[in-house]
Amino acid sequence: MAAQSNAAPVIIKRKKVVGGGGHHGGAWKVAYADFVTAMMAFFLLMWLLNATTEKQRKGISDYFNPTIPVNRISGGGDGAFGGNSVFAEETMAHTGTGAMDRKTATASPDRAAEDAGKGAAGEGRGLSELRDVEKALLARGGESNTMERLLRHVVTRITDEGLVIELFDLPDAPLFRAETAEPSSITLALADLLADVLNLTTNELAVSGHLRAHPVTLIDNPVWSLSALRAQETRRVLESAGIDPARMQRVSGHADRKPAVSDPTAIRNNRIEVILLRRDR
Repeated sequence: MAAQSNAAPVIIKRKKVVGGGGHHGGAWKVAYADFVTAMMAFFLLMWLLNATTEKQRKGISDYFNPTIPVNRISGGGDGAFGGNSVFAEETMAHTGTGAMDRKTATASPDRAAEDAGKGAAGEGRGLSELRDVEKALLARGGESNTMERLLRHVVTRITDEGLVIELFDLPDAPLFRAETAEPSSITLALADLLADVLNLTTNELAVSGHLRAHPVTLIDNPVWSLSALRAQETRRVLESAGIDPARMQRVSGHADRKPAVSDPTAIRNNRIEVILLRRDR
């Protein structure tokens, strides 16, 4: 009996076994919520691609990109120095150290400063006019669904030459009949729209035609003659829409030599560029 009293107590564990027919917790709810969120984001993306212009999509892309460079098209800073550093000659006054030769005046400092001020003011007015025309053109998109559809063909940018207005083909809406210089109804409507906006100024104009490359080598490649013919036809419809013929300074065809995208055979390369030339150039 003494040996039995020193024995370790016996502990009996009972395990409750639950059948596999019940629910599996709430993990499926989290997975389903993630799925619904992803589908909502996908349909929102599809709607944005269909309802916005190329310029608007670029603006949205730049908004969500925290590392965009400073440039004159989109993004960039406009703080105390307008995106420049304190060493920029155009922003900060210099006392002589590090100043560029073109800013030094040996004969008449007052006259040099006056001329520089007039040049900067003229350049500022020229850029302001171009931006006003650009804003007036893009603002037409809010007028109606028809204008929204037209502006899908339009993208603008300001360059050293002036305001470049690109009119380009879409897969379901070309600007010209296939392999011809006959304008479609979309081109005629765009010409009326551009005439209204471009008549806000009296700047001179230039028109250039561009085409995509053919996927195979042709013995008689028509891209040179066709791009020039399309540029000439665009000039004609713009003048018919109300543009003064005296404002036209250049009409040119660039064939497939300047693609707008990396794929030279992409339909996006079929385009017409209408350039509102700067006054100070």
